[in-house]
This record gives sequence, C-alpha cells and structure tokens, in this order.
Amino acid sequence: MGVYDIYKSKLKTAEEAVKVVKDGDWVDYCQGLAFPIALDEALAGRKDELFDVKVRNGVGLLPSKVVLADPEMEHFTYTLWHCSGGDRKLIAEKKAYFSPMLFRYVGDYYKKGLAKVNVVMVTVAPMDEYGNFSFGLTNCCMQEIIDAADIVIVEANAKMPKVYGLEKDYINIRDVDIVVESDIDLPVIPDIPPTETDMKIAGHIMPYLKDGVTIQIGIGGTPSAVGQMISESDIKDIGMHTEQLNNGYLHLYKAGKLTNKKKEIDTGKGVFSVCAGDKELYDFIGDNLAFASAPIRYTNDPAVMAAFNDFVSINGCISVDLFGQVSSESAGLRQISGTGGQLDFVNGAFETESGYSFLTMPSTHRNKDGSVSSNVIPYFTEGDIITVPRAQASYIVTEFGVACLHGGTTWERAERLIDIAHPDFRDELIKAAEAASIWRKTNKR
Repeated sequence: MGVYDIYKSKLKTAEEAVKVVKDGDWVDYCQGLAFPIALDEALAGRKDELFDVKVRNGVGLLPSKVVLADPEMEHFTYTLWHCSGGDRKLIAEKKAYFSPMLFRYVGDYYKKGLAKVNVVMVTVAPMDEYGNFSFGLTNCCMQEIIDAADIVIVEANAKMPKVYGLEKDYINIRDVDIVVESDIDLPVIPDIPPTETDMKIAGHIMPYLKDGVTIQIGIGGTPSAVGQMISESDIKDIGMHTEQLNNGYLHLYKAGKLTNKKKEIDTGKGVFSVCAGDKELYDFIGDNLAFASAPIRYTNDPAVMAAFNDFVSINGCISVDLFGQVSSESAGLRQISGTGGQLDFVNGAFETESGYSFLTMPSTHRNKDGSVSSNVIPYFTEGDIITVPRAQASYIVTEFGVACLHGGTTWERAERLIDIAHPDFRDELIKAAEAASIWRKTNKR
C-alpha cells in the first residue's frame, strides 16, 4: 500500500479523531506551535462525555478551548510546562496547574515514564511524497512524546512550514494512528518594542560581544534592543545556537549580521529547538537550509555549548537578592513564567572557553498601587521560586550596569548588586546587607 493510500485510510475529522480519548486519559498537546488547534476545539466539544482527562501543554500561545469550555475543571485538568502571559492568568484563576521542569530534561521525563501520555495530538506540516510530516516550527521533545504515547494523532496544517532539522524533525505516516487536516493560521508573537531602559541595559551588554560570537537570546524588550544594536554596529558573523528562534534573529539575518560562519559546531547553520514569532519569521524559516531545528536535549545541553569558543546568553529575570539568588518565574506564590532553559544556558555559557550569561532586568518595578519597588531585594521569602541558585548565577544587568557574581564573596556580591540597584534604594539595601552580615566596613557607600 502506498503512502497516500495509508494516509486516506487514517484520515478523519477532528470530531472523529478525539473519540479515542477516554475517562482518566493523559492527553498531550506537545510544545509551542505544535499545539493542535482543531483537535483542541473538538476535544472541548466532548466535555460533557468525559471525566478526569488531564491535558498537558508546553506553553500556551493562544487560549485552549478545553479550558474555556470547562473553567471549573470538572472534566478536564489543564497543566503546563511553562507559562505565557495568558497561562499565568489561568494559574492565578485556578484554571490550570504548573509542572516545574528543567528544559533540557523534558524529553527524558517522557522517555523514563515520568510524564504519562495516552493520546498525543500534534500539529505538523502536510505530508510529503515519501509519507513524512515535518514537525515544522517545533522540534523540542516531540519524538519523545510520540514514542511515549499509546495513540498518535497528527493535525496536518497547511499553514505549518516544512523545516529542516539536525535530527528528530519528522514523523512518517506509518507511525501515525490518525490524521486530521486543517488550514488554521498559526499563533503569532509580535515584536516587543524596546523601552529606554531596555536600550540602556543592552548598551551594557554590547562591549561583551565581538565578531564571530555565538548568541542565545530570549524574548522581550532587552533582547530586541540587543538585536537592534548589533544590527547597527560593526560586529559581524554572529552565530545562533538557541532554544527559541524569535524575530530578533530574523532582523539580524536581514541586516547581514547572522551568518553562522564562525561557529565551531553546526557551522553555517542557525540551530534552534522551538520557533515563535510573526508570520514573516515562519515564512522565512520554511525550506531554509540556513537554519536547522534540533531536540531540546541538544540545544540546551551545556556539554554541547562547551564546544563554542565565544558564547553569549541573554535572558530576562524578575528579581535578585543580595546573596545572588535569582528568581525568573514567580512573584511570591504567583506563577509568572517557568525555569525553562534559563539555568541550562547559565551553566552552558560558563562551560564555554569565553562565555557570558547575562540575566537582565530593570532596577525597579511599579506596583498596582502606583508605588515603586526595587528588583534588587535583601532576600527572598513568601514562596518566591529560585530559578538560578546563587552558586550558579553569573552576570546580572540593569540599566545601571553589570554585576559579575561568579567567584565573589557574599560581601562582594552584595556590593556589586547594590551598585546596579536604583539609587533610591541603595541606602536601605546597604542596611539590609549589614543586618545579614554580608557588608564590610570598607565596602563602598
């Protein structure tokens, strides 16, 4: 039987496909743009027929219909590996739960049976003449999820581009149980215009960049500012090795800065694991031999990063205490984000011959009542989640400068962090450091 005959024999409507889900099942929506939009809606339509169905998603780039259909979670329980802005609202409203994870290990959770999957539903590119469906914009841990699943349903979306990969970048029709077709626009993440503070922070990072450096940048205003500054600078032959491919890299490529020519490994290829941005980015990546997707266990492995001579990682954080502990995922008990790959890249950058890991944040934030608080704080309490332990924290950057924490004593860390705190809070931070016995009499004031 040819691949098209097999395809036709497995083709169903979304409504027919979701009938395989039973009470008590774990249903996995994979990661990012692999989210099965049509199947999610069809599963939500079965709400009154099902009980205790656990739906797991990586990060929500658009609202899940199973959550909207069942906000009280009487039929579906929605869980997340990471958090978007919409996801954190769901968790705060008790409409979803969070699963802590270290991103490079997420595939192992499935491989070792720690994350159960009865039915996997995943968006892929349309089948080619050989019976293969490209995973498109998401590689991540797709293969591990599929291998762990009892039933595999692919949603072949005509809008999903075919993306080349280093490995684990497609599934064959013979390994699929059910095929559903769709033609739904993929969720987009528009550029975040950098603020004046973002530009100041980016300006402090620029001296650490040079020709031929390989970079990993997260999403947000500061990474956008760094990309803008690189595009306008004399720096050339930038390399890309990242967990997330975003619009910032497209801008660097269009400016002629992103060539990947000087990379020690995967030379000539911009390597990523997941992609999220605007439609121009999606169109650009499709069938583009200059870029390759890879499993998250590869992109986020510090041992892989160690192969680079010059490597710079830039990610955001929420707050840091005077001991050097970093929180990037919560404000007290309120879930904001997730660990994701931040700790992977903090460790990986240090493993490189000449590497820097920058965790960036504005020095202050405005509270709901209009008051202003410092993001450099005396110490964490009340349920704050520590994303990067003090023993692994590296370079912290605010609009007031860069604080290197590696190798520093407790009093050196306190002094360096207070130096980049907002001036309005420095005196009280010094008093807090004195009370914590991490301030010398000879420290600067």
